[in-house]
Amino acid sequence: MAKEKTLEDLFYDTLKDIYFAERQILRALPKMARAAQSQELKAGFEKHREETEGHVERLQQVFEIIGKRAQGKTCEAIQGIIAEGEEIIEEFKGTAAIDAGLISSAQAVEHYEIARYGTLKTWAQTLGFKEAVRLLDQTLQEEGRTDQLLTKLATTAANQKASRAA
Repeated sequence: MAKEKTLEDLFYDTLKDIYFAERQILRALPKMARAAQSQELKAGFEKHREETEGHVERLQQVFEIIGKRAQGKTCEAIQGIIAEGEEIIEEFKGTAAIDAGLISSAQAVEHYEIARYGTLKTWAQTLGFKEAVRLLDQTLQEEGRTDQLLTKLATTAANQKASRAA
């Protein structure tokens, strides 16, 4: 009979999922920065790329804490979200609506990450991985700030610019 799966197995599995996702996001952010029209949005994507490198490093530390090798597991959710973002770039590149589209795509990524990190942090607390809780919370806070910044960029400039061009 197969060994019963535990919360620790689920934690490890989800950790592999977000590790894969963060590495995909690292590859997507430079494309998004290049496609952005506003300097503020370009700079935001570049800053988030640096933060994402830190997220990957923190995840590697969490793998160490639980005594497992850092490895990714294909995350179809993030692949789908990134593919949608690439579609927006292709279809709206050079238009007044591109920044609004890029922001919506980036927020879909952020919301996925916030959901994952929030869950991982809660499970780490339950499992008694105190240091992992701290590391995951640090990333969760950064993802939340990025989401707020994207909302601010959308509501103060990108959405209006996109609607005026119509």
